[in-house]
Amino acid sequence: MQAYDHAARATKGARDYQEDSSAFWPADKRGAGSAELPLTASATRLIAVLADGMGGHTAGALASRMACKNFIAAYTDLNGSRSDRLIKSLQSANDSIAAEVDANPVLSGMGTTLVAAVFTHEGVEWVSVGDSPLLLYRRGEIALLNEDHSLAPELDRMAAEGQMTPEQAKSDPRRHMLRSAVTGDELDLVDVSRKPLLLEEGDYVILASDGLHTLEVPEIERIVAAYANDGAEAVANALIRAVEAIRDPHQDNTTVMAVRPLVATV
Repeated sequence: MQAYDHAARATKGARDYQEDSSAFWPADKRGAGSAELPLTASATRLIAVLADGMGGHTAGALASRMACKNFIAAYTDLNGSRSDRLIKSLQSANDSIAAEVDANPVLSGMGTTLVAAVFTHEGVEWVSVGDSPLLLYRRGEIALLNEDHSLAPELDRMAAEGQMTPEQAKSDPRRHMLRSAVTGDELDLVDVSRKPLLLEEGDYVILASDGLHTLEVPEIERIVAAYANDGAEAVANALIRAVEAIRDPHQDNTTVMAVRPLVATV
């Protein structure tokens, strides 16, 4: 069976509060998968969920926690194909936000991004809404696995077509506006894998909140390559340290979840 090494690490950045949440299932014995603590364990079946809340300190943190909790609760209670379970679990998380807003109208406007990945002997499958990236590190290079539901891809497309310069696209204040999020309303855009992506020895799958975008892709590649042999906890810690070292006065919350396949056992 295929086993997985995994870890999570987070920073508040320049904020005085944390709106990111993350969770692994099965949870590490040291806790329930809080993004505040590095985790590492081996499992033959693993769920990783990360949510980046929005709507202010209390509402954003609540939305992200609820999304992670309800996603995992739904997924572990469902049967059927993994892609179907991923979609239904996402809907359960979305429904939980709707119910909370209905019960507490003062929370209207709260929401969260969500990216979830399921790891089995067949590889990794995922579902996501929003702009939290799901990255594959393989042989020294990083590839984005999921869709970006912010305006960033649209602005980059406009730059490629000559409607603006690449510099204007990168600095546009609309760049981080979301086209889809888990808010309790109808989900406008959802990205879901259609079949498992088989992982190779040496691969890392990284789930992150968009605060990781402070690092350029070549720097992420360099960091993962430098710490890959030390395991998932070392990779997650190194990426967060690198974000903090930049000391961006506007640094957003950043959470990193790192997962790598271990040598398969019989």
